[in-house]
Amino acid sequence: MTSRAAVLGALSGVRDPELDESLTELGFVADLEIEGDSVLVHLRLPTYFCSPNFTYLMASDAKAALLAIPGVREATVLLDDHHASEEINEGIAEDKDFQEIYPSQTLGGLDDLRDVFRRKAFIARQEELHGVLVLGGRTREEVAHMRLRDLPPSSERDTYLHRRGELGLDTSLEAPFMVDAAGRPISPEGMSEHLRFARMVSLNIEGNAGLCRGLLATRYGLPKPPEEDATR
Repeated sequence: MTSRAAVLGALSGVRDPELDESLTELGFVADLEIEGDSVLVHLRLPTYFCSPNFTYLMASDAKAALLAIPGVREATVLLDDHHASEEINEGIAEDKDFQEIYPSQTLGGLDDLRDVFRRKAFIARQEELHGVLVLGGRTREEVAHMRLRDLPPSSERDTYLHRRGELGLDTSLEAPFMVDAAGRPISPEGMSEHLRFARMVSLNIEGNAGLCRGLLATRYGLPKPPEEDATR
């Protein structure tokens, strides 16, 4: 029978598109049940009014991740305590496209939405890795000339390369490290402007993630996030 660890492991690969963190890390998995080859997962969100398109994307990705677990033949994902729970749960159960449920709320569809946030995540992870390199003694000029083969092993490097691969960007060893979200190399002269933009993206993601954790903790009576505890 499928294990709880296998289910949580699969869900850990599903990310909130806006926050670039997994459903398990964020505490969005409220409960799960396993019976034979069937899995039922309940998701919860920080507020009653979280955006339906982000929500539908996460629920759809969660169901796909569950069905990819060896031995799982049936997967049900239920969204709890949301103003669109009924519509979203029905759509996920019937494998409908988001546009079938909300035809007037999206112009490009969920794939376009996913791409937008993957590009933001890539830029934020690049900025994070740049900070690690600078703390390790690299100068900005040295970083500007680095190739992927020059990146020392680290969890930040692995995450960055994964986000880069999701966009279909060059991940060969000789590819330049500093590129924009379209894969265009950043010149040494353009580093300052690019890094200012990247820092703004990072701060936006970090701020939203902290806010969501706090709201989720308050809504469901969970332990406060460490960052909030530290300020008391």
